[in-house]
Amino acid sequence: MTTDSDTTLRGGSDDLGERLSPAELLAGYRAGSSFFFASPRGSMLARGVDAVVPKTCSGGRRRLPERVAEFLRHAEEFGRVNPMVVGAVPFGENLPAHLVLPSETRRAEPLTAPETPPDPPRLDYRLKQVPAPAEYERAVERVLKRLRDGEMSKVVLARSLELTTSEPIDPGVMLRNLAGADPGGYTYAVDLPSRGEDGSRDAFGPRPALGRTLLGASPELLVSRDGVRVRANPLAGSRPRSDDPVEDRRRADELLHSGKDLREHAAVVEAVVAALRPLCRDLVVPERPSVVHTAAMWHLSTDITGELADPDTSSLQLAVAMHPTPAVCGTPPQDARVAIAEAEPFERGFYTGMVGWCDASGDGEWVVTIRCAEIEDTSLRLYAGAGIVEGSEPADELAETSAKFRTALSAMGWSDAL
Repeated sequence: MTTDSDTTLRGGSDDLGERLSPAELLAGYRAGSSFFFASPRGSMLARGVDAVVPKTCSGGRRRLPERVAEFLRHAEEFGRVNPMVVGAVPFGENLPAHLVLPSETRRAEPLTAPETPPDPPRLDYRLKQVPAPAEYERAVERVLKRLRDGEMSKVVLARSLELTTSEPIDPGVMLRNLAGADPGGYTYAVDLPSRGEDGSRDAFGPRPALGRTLLGASPELLVSRDGVRVRANPLAGSRPRSDDPVEDRRRADELLHSGKDLREHAAVVEAVVAALRPLCRDLVVPERPSVVHTAAMWHLSTDITGELADPDTSSLQLAVAMHPTPAVCGTPPQDARVAIAEAEPFERGFYTGMVGWCDASGDGEWVVTIRCAEIEDTSLRLYAGAGIVEGSEPADELAETSAKFRTALSAMGWSDAL
């Protein structure tokens, strides 16, 4: 991936002229007309939509890479050189992916913390917890019973916060605050079709109306491809951060030696390796995880690297083969999906899906869509989940989800909302 400041994708138009820094790329983001993605590899700002990948669930998720490859071949026939798609893929298959061919794309170096992040917006709001905290704990208890009965070994249960504000929310301000809090992570913003519209269009027909914004700061790389080099970084096992440095370090050490969390993490790593091994060679898998942190959480992390067995395998093919991992779904995955549908009183949509990009050469990056928010005018919905395994305590899982909400709530100036 090229990281020279302000590099235009080959074949993409660029009428902006001047060279921009990563911070200026971030400042150039505009909801409704932009896609923003930042990772340790670099920053990207895509503008406009030249075409939309056809929206269909035909063939399921497994056919998505094939459809995208065909779409990009057509784009090359229309004169684009190494075109790319950007966007988001949902958790379930009841909603189609939203992937587009941008009009222009710029890249820059990785983000660094802005010198003066924007002030969080000062908006009055109403808050609704879905489900209510006590009901979430009861759902955890029901899942624990099913685990004890041997039906499954893990289920990831999520909660949602629905906030309604006194005036429209500016996604750009929230995005810049998320980037400032965790500049070394994965920050993203994706325009989505208006709620209730499936976005169906011919590949090179009119684009759908864009009325929603999906944005967040994910700590978890699902998979990246750079030439034949492949990298995945599964996370599972968490502790909230503490403002006290001594207590903060204690929590990190506790996580690193927690038998429950190490077992949960090992199951995720095993699933990721099983998905990658048929597609890669020379996989390097550390024997033990390390701990990594965001502004709000400590996580167990394993950095997996390897090389493609077939250089024609795209980053999207890798991502689809891996998703969903037990870190966001459970084990076994089909049984966990059923348990999630029965226990969660909302549709996940794009939460715990994946967001990123893939170009015609197959290079790309896909991150797990967590620590995210969905904004639509004066409404904002947040999501957070916890992995329920043997030994989980309902009150602890509730506290973990509350801590994970802090990422997005802090970006809105609502740290005391829960």
